Amino acid sequence: MSSRTDDPKATHPPTELEAIASPPAAPLDAERAREGLVDGGSPDERHADASSPAPSDPAGGSARAAEADGEAELEGEDAPPSVTSARIHVRRDERLDLVIEYLAFVAKPMPLSLLLDEAPQRIAAILGADVASLYLLEGDGDELVLRGNVGFPREARGTVRLSVGQGITGMAVECLRPISVVQATEHERYRAFPELREERFPVFLAAPILGSGRPLGALVVQRAGDRAFTARDVELLMALTAPIAAGARHAQVLDELRERRRRTGGGTRKVTLPGLPVVPGRALGAIAALRRPASSSLGPQRGHGDPKLLRLAFDIAEKALVELHARAAERGIAQDAAFLSTYLLMIGDGRLRARAFELAAGGRTVAQALGTVAREVARAANGIVGDPFLQDRARDIEDLCDALLMLATPDARAELPSKAVLVGDQLTVFDLLISARANPVGVALSERSGPRSHVLLQLLDVPSIVDVAGAFRWASPGDVALLDADHGFLVINPSRAEVATVRAARRKGPPLPGPAPDDDGEDEPAG
Repeated sequence: MSSRTDDPKATHPPTELEAIASPPAAPLDAERAREGLVDGGSPDERHADASSPAPSDPAGGSARAAEADGEAELEGEDAPPSVTSARIHVRRDERLDLVIEYLAFVAKPMPLSLLLDEAPQRIAAILGADVASLYLLEGDGDELVLRGNVGFPREARGTVRLSVGQGITGMAVECLRPISVVQATEHERYRAFPELREERFPVFLAAPILGSGRPLGALVVQRAGDRAFTARDVELLMALTAPIAAGARHAQVLDELRERRRRTGGGTRKVTLPGLPVVPGRALGAIAALRRPASSSLGPQRGHGDPKLLRLAFDIAEKALVELHARAAERGIAQDAAFLSTYLLMIGDGRLRARAFELAAGGRTVAQALGTVAREVARAANGIVGDPFLQDRARDIEDLCDALLMLATPDARAELPSKAVLVGDQLTVFDLLISARANPVGVALSERSGPRSHVLLQLLDVPSIVDVAGAFRWASPGDVALLDADHGFLVINPSRAEVATVRAARRKGPPLPGPAPDDDGEDEPAG
């Protein structure tokens, strides 16, 4: 007859986990539990059987010893539990803990930017990787763009791009199967990005992110050394892509998907447009289109010909150009900004000034005087067929004359609202002389922007992206926009969670935090 009492508390108070996962323990198991063999023991011990044999089994002790000896020959995870037992996978199993924390994180509604920031860090920790990269499929569904990363320079986000089928990552997306290799640089499909110095992390594993009927991107982990990722690592990484697929719906940027949601004249529908980051940072503001004077220097007459106003405009423009030239030298981009020297030569050209003052003194308005100067230069440039230098010079002078016109006789119709997100095809020197006076918070340029625009964006030094397709089709002046130049997105009518993230960042400064504590995470447009 068993001496065990019917009340298990008579022996010892069971832990909460024991009470849930196992039958009442015998005295032997109570002693083992007190010694920490169930909760918090060694790796082998913490997966041990949480229950004892039936008390009526006279060989219970010896049977358990034999069972322990048998399990010792197996790896902890491979040892099968008995029919009546339940294994408690308690904390201190580091990888399991990290997976649970990752799943709890991705289960919460959040802005896409937060997912792109946090998911790679967590996945790298789970897989023991030095690098984790999250690619999204964009364009016409054939371009993989690195949007989230840990381990590479910040500038890699949005700039590293692969076609489907290109490189090991593109191959994984093409065949919709994970691919692993120990020496990635020796693989025939390897695609090198010298600025990343990927050769430091040759052990490579790429997994496609699967969507409904089509891939959404890829998840890649890399590490140094020669220790290959195991079959379990491959299975785990594929499983970790599933929550990312749900978050990637925020980055559905294919034209055919957006066409269903198109609204003319703005609206409240959220649209995410991808681009190429130039100046990092995040900004929130109303959309405003880059403008020129409503009556350009070549257009109708306006204002008057006060030489003092014209002279003041020349002085202000010259001082601003000198400051821009010095700023370019300080930032190490003087060579790329060499075109500013042309503007300095023009603004300091005595003949150009004299001609403008002559026309103004003769009764012409400022607009007429500057317009005449610009036309004369344009005629001279067009008269020399095939001389691209003079044709560029003519456009530069027209740009400068527009800026002088706005400085001498401001046109309210060409002025921009303050603290706006500026949208346009390209940035010019006019914008650094005039548009910058409105203190924009960010700039998004279309795919038609040129190399000069990139340089001027760096000098303007606000969060900026380029190569944004469809901005004018989806954005209207006054729409709320979030410019995420850390990852390369223009979000029109962002959700409350995204707005809260940017506002919290303003209050606390870097690093960027998650959603505000009082934010419910709903994916609704900001009001």
